[in-house]
Amino acid sequence: MNAYSFDFQKSMQEALNMSNKLMSGLHTMMDIDEMGIATTPKELVYSEDRMKVYHYTPVVSKPHSVPVLVSYALVNKQYMLDLHENRSIVKKWLAEGIDVYMIDWGYPTHVDKFLTMEDYIDGYLNNAVDFVSDQHKMKGINLIGICQGATMGVIYAALYPKKIKNLVTMVMPFDFSTDDGLLFRWSRHMDIDNMIASANGLLSGDSMNFGYNMLKPFELSFDKYISFIDRLDNKDSVMDFMRMETWIYDSPDQAGPMLSKFVKDLYQENKLIKNKLVMGDRTVSLKHLTMPVLCMLGQKDHLVPPASTRPFIDAIPSKDKTLLEYPVGHVGMFVSSKAQNEIGPKIASWIKEH
Repeated sequence: MNAYSFDFQKSMQEALNMSNKLMSGLHTMMDIDEMGIATTPKELVYSEDRMKVYHYTPVVSKPHSVPVLVSYALVNKQYMLDLHENRSIVKKWLAEGIDVYMIDWGYPTHVDKFLTMEDYIDGYLNNAVDFVSDQHKMKGINLIGICQGATMGVIYAALYPKKIKNLVTMVMPFDFSTDDGLLFRWSRHMDIDNMIASANGLLSGDSMNFGYNMLKPFELSFDKYISFIDRLDNKDSVMDFMRMETWIYDSPDQAGPMLSKFVKDLYQENKLIKNKLVMGDRTVSLKHLTMPVLCMLGQKDHLVPPASTRPFIDAIPSKDKTLLEYPVGHVGMFVSSKAQNEIGPKIASWIKEH
């Protein structure tokens, strides 16, 4: 028998194993009533148009006196921070005594297709900050910004510095001049206004997801499904995969003017780091960022490469500023074991110290 001989018995056993895995996975998916996504108790406390603000139920008798407001990106949903009870940074924060409020930007419709960056930052975000501040009778609260929501948070803190006691940014695009990320190179040549016009003013979340998948087409659109088949007989793996897929494809549409300004003024002209970004009749000046700042990035982040985030620390005048780097990807910053065991608790301890 030579090296190229066909091993019938081995092949039959592999086929049988695969069949058993497929049947096990099918039974698991048929038995799914709910996936247990975003189950940490919370209450809707404020709403305005599509935006909602949730307050998570404290689990300690005396939460930290200064509350936290979380501003997520517009292009995905905020429940990534509470994906499952075993993968929830929110739960970690609550256990550490942090009083957590979360913005849900909602799902824009064609009624909202004229919303501008000013509407989101001077309007919705400012109103959410004011609401939380009023609830606690405080002039300044803690703001945590994530991805695009962190960039928006920096702009907000520069415009309203007295309203932010401490600023935390996670996986934040800031210096858009880097060539490290394919998204950054693509965006410089993107005719965003034509794309928005073709979509009648509201760019679909599905089209943006397609673009994100093309950043790593084999890994994000092929390899992960092959890997999933190998884990079909593991119920926990199947459930984790289904939760992640639910989040990935739960992508709100994007209001044209907001997206246009974000792409042209930031990705294409890099105005924020140059102190040239104009909001209404005001120029956003980083010199106002004198509050304590914690900046976190993922060293394996393919959406927001470290080279885009690192310059932030040197660009601001705060005397209390910290840059922390972790060997995780963009999503790993929130759902990995390192996120649960190190990143979440670190943010909580930093906030309490400040």
